[in-house]
Order: sequence, then C-alpha cells, then structure tokens
Amino acid sequence: MKTLQICGIFPPQPRSFAGGATQAAYYISRELVRRGHSVEVWAANTLDLKKKIKSELVVVDGIEVHYFPYVMHYRAFFLSPSLVKTARNRLREFDVIHIHDFRTFEGPVVAHYAQKGNVPYLLQAQGSLPRMIALQRVKRVYDAIYGYRLLRNASKIIAVTEVEAEQYKTMGVSQDKIEIIPNGIDLSEFRKLPQKGRFRKKYGIGDKQKVILYLGRIHKIKGPDLLVESFAELVKEVSDAKLAIVGPDDGYLSVLMQLITALGINNEILFTGPLYGREKLTAYLDADVYVAPSLSDVGPITALEACACSIPVIVTNRCGLANWVESYQAGYVVPYDRMQLRHALSVVLADERLRQETGKQARVLAETQFAWNIIANRIEALYKAVIDDS
Repeated sequence: MKTLQICGIFPPQPRSFAGGATQAAYYISRELVRRGHSVEVWAANTLDLKKKIKSELVVVDGIEVHYFPYVMHYRAFFLSPSLVKTARNRLREFDVIHIHDFRTFEGPVVAHYAQKGNVPYLLQAQGSLPRMIALQRVKRVYDAIYGYRLLRNASKIIAVTEVEAEQYKTMGVSQDKIEIIPNGIDLSEFRKLPQKGRFRKKYGIGDKQKVILYLGRIHKIKGPDLLVESFAELVKEVSDAKLAIVGPDDGYLSVLMQLITALGINNEILFTGPLYGREKLTAYLDADVYVAPSLSDVGPITALEACACSIPVIVTNRCGLANWVESYQAGYVVPYDRMQLRHALSVVLADERLRQETGKQARVLAETQFAWNIIANRIEALYKAVIDDS
C-alpha cells in the first residue's frame, strides 16, 4: 500500500515538534513503514514558522518527506504554489491519502486532484474544526468556499474523540462517514524516566510543596484563565500550593498576566516557557496533578503524557478525553466552573494515597488505549477498507 500524508508542518526531527497534527502524521507514518507500506509526507518547507528547510527531500525513519517552498504564510497556513503542479502530476501514484488539519492550502488542492484521479482521501481535522475565539469570519469564508466541499468529498472523516465527532456533525457530516480513532503517544519515551526532583530543584520548588501543572499553549481556548481563577481560591486554604504553567505564548499570555496580577498571586505561579523532550518529562514527574482546564479541546496529548507518567489528571467536561478519564478513574472530570475545579484540586492534593491510585490508573489508560501501535492498527484497517470501497 502506498500512502500519502498531507501535513502543513513536518520538520526533519518531528518527534521533537509539539504540534498535534505533526505528531500524528509522524507516528502513523512510522508505524505504516514498519508494516512494510510505502509512505510519503508532503509539507511546507518550514522548520518552526520562522526558519525554512533548505532540502526538498528528507528521509525520516523510512518516511519520504517532500518539502514545498512557501511564498507566504499566516500562522500555520502556508501558500506553496509548487505543490499544485506536483499534486496534478503525482497523486494517481497513491492508493490512499490522509489529510491532517482542516483549514489549509494543501487540503483543497490535494482533495481536488485526488478526486480527478479517483484516489480516496481521508480527512482528520486534528481539533481545528471549531470557529471559536479567533478569525471566525475568515474561517466561515474558507468553509463556504473549500471546507464543506472538503468534508463532503472525503471517503472517511477521522475524529479523535466523541467531542470532535459532534463537531463534524454540526457541519453536515453524517454519522456513518465518521470514524473515531484517537491520537496516541509513544510509550517508549516513558519507559526510562528521568529522576524525580529535577524540575523542582531547577525552579526552586520545595519538596513538600504541592505542584499543579498546566502544560500546553497559552491560549484562551485551553482555559488557563479558569485554572488561574480556581488556583486563586485554592491558595486561600492550601498555602503550600504552586501552579506551574509550562508552554509557549499563543497570544494570551499578557491577558493571563494581568489576571494573575489582579488576583495578587504572582509569587505562587511559575512560568517556564515551553519545555521539550526529557526536560518536559521532569515537569510531569514532579507534579502532584496535571490539569487540562479546556474551554474546548478534542483531546490534549499533554494529558495523555501525564497519564503515561502516572500522574493523576483533572480535565473539564469540554475536553475530549473526559470519558476515558472517568471510565478508567484516572483522575477527575469537572464542569467548566471555577469553584468545582478548585474543589477537585483540593481533594486530590489532600490525599496522597488517592493520587497514587489514580496515577496508576492513568498509566493503565495510556497503555491500553493510546499506544501508537494500537492506533496504527485501526488506521491501517481503515485505509484498506477505503481502498476496497473506492
């Protein structure tokens, strides 16, 4: 089987890149190569939104990655005119195409020529479907011109959670066209973990302090403001609590800092900026609880990484992982509510035995439901079914 993965960003070292779509495209591709399939990835020649990749072709773990020069970009939207000619000339070579992300330049171009060549394609929005928060008008225009057609003509639509499946339905996608297949995590990265205490030592956090970890983009949709407001209530009764906010600013840091200053809790909150690789693992290992206070999130990979580190998690009921967290008793699911989140934090931090038990269950959840080999089995079977039906 010859497959093509379409991904806006795919650096030569994708395992170190934090983007969900990139990670999914890489691990799916890697697992398919291990099964003997031929895999190509097409992406813009960008390294990290700032630097360009000079090579046109790089082989990563047996995956052929073809880079297309972009002439301009807005955020993760890359205009790469040369991709049009390549799509017109080469798409008939592939048995199936997997488009990652939704509102991109590459998606409609590839879908158009896939249809002309009678090559089936699957679309996986990777959480990019909602029109919430930013650029709502632009997103509506894109959807009217390209988006609805992209969804309508796909052979299958992949949702990573039930939450995302419902989002597809609101845009007219029928239930029988949707397959729910979550993104996974690479459990090999969690077999030999760093020694505990390194994160606390580096940032001057005491051994007895209770650490609440937020790890992810600092963006309104991720809910860091809700967590800060809940934490402000918590420190009134738990004086030794520390909130660690780890991740890059995605346009919301200044607003969050104003809120923290207004609440008078600057000294109780640590900002580290983004952490990667094993340094990121030290943050999980030294946390007492991980929180995903999502306003809307189909399924944060960081929550799964916390589970793989045997750390209990607290997620809102707007998070796509909520059902799994609840079913496996891997932590707590709370409404998007300041006081209920504060209460859950208080309960978890007050009971070490509870943290240990839920942490063990969190690890079981990661191992049994989200290992990439398990996810790839389902993706491979879906590809074969789509090819057989085309």
